[in-house]
Order: sequence, then C-alpha cells, then structure tokens
Amino acid sequence: MTSPRIAGLEVLTHVPATRSRKHKTPLLFIHGAYTAAWCWEEHFLPYFAGQGYTSHALSLSGHGGSRGRKRLDSFGINDYIKDVAEVVAALPAPPVLIGHSMGGFVVQKYLEEQQAPAAVMMCSAPPQGLMSAAFGMIFQKPGLMSDLNSVMSGGRVSVETIREALFAQPIAAEDLLRFLRLSQSESHRAIWDMTLFNLPHPSRVKNTPLLVLGGELDQLIPPSLVEMTARTYSVAAEIFPGMGHGLMLERDWQIVAKRIQSWFTERGI
Repeated sequence: MTSPRIAGLEVLTHVPATRSRKHKTPLLFIHGAYTAAWCWEEHFLPYFAGQGYTSHALSLSGHGGSRGRKRLDSFGINDYIKDVAEVVAALPAPPVLIGHSMGGFVVQKYLEEQQAPAAVMMCSAPPQGLMSAAFGMIFQKPGLMSDLNSVMSGGRVSVETIREALFAQPIAAEDLLRFLRLSQSESHRAIWDMTLFNLPHPSRVKNTPLLVLGGELDQLIPPSLVEMTARTYSVAAEIFPGMGHGLMLERDWQIVAKRIQSWFTERGI
C-alpha cells in the first residue's frame, strides 16, 4: 500500500502484485460522511488490487489526512467534486468511480459534467436529497438521528451508535472501537447541499454505466431510497440481504466486492 498526496489530498493506493493480471482501468473509491479513505483500506483496496485493479481511495478535503481539517465546514459538495476531478486528472487513465453514501452523491454530481468508464453507487444519498431519509430517522430512529447530529458538530458518540449506523451483521468489539476512533465530524455545508441546495440533475448524467447497490437493513439509506435512485437513472437496484449501511465493512463484504467485480467483467473493465 502506498499513500501518495495529490495537491494536498490523501490517496491510499494498492497496486496489483503481478503485471500479468493487471487491468488497464484503475478504480477510485470515494468515502461517505464522517469517514475517510481508511474505510476502503479495510477490505476493498487489497481485494481489488488482488484482482488486478490498481485501486485508489481518496480522502475528501477536510477528511482523513487531506487538506483543510481545521476548516471542514467551509467545504461543500462542489469542493468534493473538485477533489475527485484533481485525482482523476492525476491518474494515467480514467478510473471507475465507486462512491459510498455521500461519496455516491458526489459521484452523481461529478458525472453531470464528466464521464467515467463506469460508476458504482453503494448506499448512495439519492438524487432527490436527504430530506426523506432524515424524516424517516426522526420518526423511526430519533436517537440515531440525534447522535449523527452530535458527530457532525464534533461531538463523540457511543460504540453502539456506530454499530447501529453501519452494521447489521456481527462485528468484533475491537473493530467497532477502532472505527469509532477513526470517525470524524462532517461538513454542515455538505450535508445541507445533499439535503436541499445542490441536488443532482440526473438528466445530465449520460453514457456512464451505473451499478446501484444497497443493504436490506440499512438504517441511514434504506432500500426504498436505493431503489428510488436506481429508478431515477433507469437501472435496477441490487439489495444485499441482511446487510447494513457499511457494505464495505460488514462481515460479508466479500459478497459485495465479488458482485462489483463480476459487473466489471460483464462490461469488459
């Protein structure tokens, strides 16, 4: 694993061990809110590098080891789009984009002006915005909603909040503690952009194959919203049974990774 910096952005990179299996198209993973590139380092980066893909994970501005940690609230979705564009421009070939949650929203906005060989949206914030997700949590999971607001403002939450937000499957207590330590606050500006002020224009997203994935037991972006996203882009949603929001971190993460890999193979990527 290498950690090059591109214009002050943290990028974690895994390169295939053997050239004979190397695919020409790289992958660029984009994290969701409250996290950073580390969430892909757990499983997905080494897995896809093992399948022959040069795999990169970006920490958006204000996240992880990237620039701007002290001014997180100054960044909005347009800043995150620029981050993606900077990293894409620095790569030797256009990458497939894989975005999780907020990262999936950023991918949608990026594709309004740019094309990619393909894009995967995992538990993505829908193009209609986060308002319906927020109302759902207010009525069904008010405690979780309160805790997420606390994290966004720099507060700390319990291990159980991390478990409820990300996981439907069993997870070791030490891993939960580690993820809690790695989590961080999120930009209020970015959250408002995803709620009301900078929603995607799906009609502008053209000529990029899309794979839309979700988790059956996702407490943050439930299957109904994943299916709404898929319908908006005229594709079929794929929902993984018994899995929560953190598809790349769940016990059965490999099922998700293999599905993405098979989708790449179907398209000759």
